[in-house]
Amino acid sequence: MRRLAVGMALGAIAGVSMAAFADPAPGLKPMAFLAGHCWKGEFPSGQRTDTHCFAWLYEGKALRDTHTVRTPGQPDYVGETTYYWDSAAKRVEYLYIENQGGISHGTVTAEGGALVFPATQYVAEGEAMTYRVRWTPQGTGDGEPASYEAWSEAQTKDGWSTMFKLALKRQP
Repeated sequence: MRRLAVGMALGAIAGVSMAAFADPAPGLKPMAFLAGHCWKGEFPSGQRTDTHCFAWLYEGKALRDTHTVRTPGQPDYVGETTYYWDSAAKRVEYLYIENQGGISHGTVTAEGGALVFPATQYVAEGEAMTYRVRWTPQGTGDGEPASYEAWSEAQTKDGWSTMFKLALKRQP
């Protein structure tokens, strides 16, 4: 029994290290700096934080992003995104689902050193909001970005409006 527990623990450790160092599908390589790390940002008010933790799935065929927005005195807002290479469309796509019932599906491209999420819709409770996002790696730590800027915009009747800009720092 003890040997089984040790074997399972070693397998879990090996699985974690393999997840961090997977050889990703070619289209997912621009996102590789995110994998195996958690990234945390504080909103300008200082009252909310957003933490994203990334891990490879299926030996690099997909990338999971689990994120949590914490606000003191309120339930956590939790979402999960799975990024994958669509070989028929020849592009990275994602599916986002969150704990309040919202969903989103879209694409990601690498452009000029940034990850660009073109306009798509977030749908919740029968309502849709069109948004777009840009993640730009910032600075270097150990040869990898030490942070990235997440810039989210929503489409309004007057054009695009910034929802937030947030610097997410790689956590130790």
